[in-house]
Amino acid sequence: MNAENKNSVVKVIGASSLGTLIEWYDFYIFGSLATIIGSKLFPSDAGASALINTLAIFAAGFIVRPFGALVFGRLGDLIGRKYTFLLTLVLMGGSTFLIGLIPSYESIGYAAPILVLILRLVQGLALGGEYGGAATYVAEHAPKGKRGFFTSWIQTTATLGLFISLGVIVMTKNMLGNDVFADWGWRVPFLLSILLVVVSIYIRMKMHESPEFSRLKSEGKVSKNPLKESFSKKENFKMVLLALFGAAMGQGVIWYTGQFYAQSFIENTCMVDFNDSRYILLWAIAFGTPFFVVFGALSDKIGRKWIMLTGMLLGVLFYRPIYQNFLDSTDYATFEKTELKSAGTPVVVSQLADNGKDSTITTTTLKTLNSGATYKEIKTQTIFADSSPAVEKVLLKEKTLDNGTFWKFVMLVFFQVLLVTMVYGPIAAFLVELFPTKIRYTSMSLPYHIGNGVFGGLVPFIATLIISYPGSTPLSGLWYPIGIAAICFIIGTIYLSNNTHKR
Repeated sequence: MNAENKNSVVKVIGASSLGTLIEWYDFYIFGSLATIIGSKLFPSDAGASALINTLAIFAAGFIVRPFGALVFGRLGDLIGRKYTFLLTLVLMGGSTFLIGLIPSYESIGYAAPILVLILRLVQGLALGGEYGGAATYVAEHAPKGKRGFFTSWIQTTATLGLFISLGVIVMTKNMLGNDVFADWGWRVPFLLSILLVVVSIYIRMKMHESPEFSRLKSEGKVSKNPLKESFSKKENFKMVLLALFGAAMGQGVIWYTGQFYAQSFIENTCMVDFNDSRYILLWAIAFGTPFFVVFGALSDKIGRKWIMLTGMLLGVLFYRPIYQNFLDSTDYATFEKTELKSAGTPVVVSQLADNGKDSTITTTTLKTLNSGATYKEIKTQTIFADSSPAVEKVLLKEKTLDNGTFWKFVMLVFFQVLLVTMVYGPIAAFLVELFPTKIRYTSMSLPYHIGNGVFGGLVPFIATLIISYPGSTPLSGLWYPIGIAAICFIIGTIYLSNNTHKR
């Protein structure tokens, strides 16, 4: 590759990656703030159902991604890659900005979650069209034998978008303080996205159409009906199904378990402090992100198949031991018997129940262990006016980790992110090489967004829902991603070819 062509490809990767990174940033702010957003969208007494309902709204954006893939994939194969994913960027940025302006439940009632749901659906449709366009665009500029390396830079954008969203959230919270952030400060990361979108639109306006699509257009060979050609022809439809069940759905659950569910589990199940849970993920992502490019480049040499399938298999084998370690390391009620160093002055609050007769006494005590870890012990005693036996509940929350445990958690999440890079780094090149140029945008987008968006995107919601059922354990939710990854590993082992990288 001469210097001029290399410089052109670098510009293509840069412009495509920046826009895609911003779209992922927009998409993931919501999930990173699910607990706070849930308290604003639903009644104050909704309890755990507020988080589940908020995760359902979050999941809705994933469910519609395949429809976005069909709509914008068709446009991309008809009118070109450039203008299609320019449109998706505008839709994503506008929706994210408007979510930051939606009034709370206290102001407009259930209209608040309904409006946010609508905007999440628009986000999902836009992202459904963005990824396929960016991956196709970069792949069609990449030199032969380098697709894995060049498209892996696009693959970094999803994780970097999550990284930036977490960083902006933590900085905003630290600058404004806990109370202000919980009140209105959570809106700031949504509103800031409009600035990033404007910059990306300016850059993308200067991009040229991909050379392969331009050649097809000049030769009059552009598909007249990409949807029909993609899904009515038996051979092509077979490749769509193989891409979904042999690669994309396993990749999806590994991605969302290793990053989103890991952070949600540490914060909501282990009750670790807000900042600690996010710093853990930030460090893990920082260590893991370069491996997208490592595994993307490696797939150019040895093939995509076994790199992706190995990542799935390791997830199946190690998820439960890792998450059991999270639980054991934050079981402060057990540690308290031998490791309690000090306890602060209890804060006691007494109030009448809604019926005006029963009363509740809440005692909050800040405790410190010998290791330096801290936590709040919250005892709630309900005293009934009819002389029924009092009910006492104890909750340990806002746990901070000692230094050793913190870095152990970072390494455990880093290992999960490493699996993400194995399954995700090579997959763009893998999907691009399965389908002919004239229907590539449509054909690759659908299996990717069903696998990644539906199977993967539902991990936080389904896993959280499973552990809410009577008789479940905190680890029960892991059976969903483990089961999907295991099925995908078996299908991929039997039916996938390892030679697509040679095309």
